[in-house]
Amino acid sequence: MTGNTSTVQDPVLERFLTYRLHLINKLTDKASNDAYMNELGLPVGAARCLAAIGSFAPLSVKDLATHANLNKAQASRATQALLERGYVLKSNNEQDARGVIITLTPSGQAIWQQIMHIIERRNQEVFGCLTLRERQQLSLLLNKLIKIHAQLEE
Repeated sequence: MTGNTSTVQDPVLERFLTYRLHLINKLTDKASNDAYMNELGLPVGAARCLAAIGSFAPLSVKDLATHANLNKAQASRATQALLERGYVLKSNNEQDARGVIITLTPSGQAIWQQIMHIIERRNQEVFGCLTLRERQQLSLLLNKLIKIHAQLEE
């Protein structure tokens, strides 16, 4: 015994919601990464950046990182790779001389459409086992958690 006098049963890792959320994230990220690589030749980070740019453009690198759920360095590297492929354009930010604005090129727009179809298909693959009511409940619960934790981060 380690001196812990708790009468509560020792926690089992698999019971923790945070562990289970991380597990489902890892499982779905791998399948998503495989889909993006096999179908478009893009890693998941670049695909997320394209999805964010196509959905929210024009974006700064900082805003892109936020929308793509990446850190700024990852978003910057992905932007550079997408620029080299001709999928995005970078222009000077008139409000911030040190910043840039990122938008899609016409070929980036075409890839964005394909990415959105993959996202839609992947969502169906992941959540298709749930009823419509369960998906709606899960969505509401996730929105609540995101809102609360985003406020804590501010």
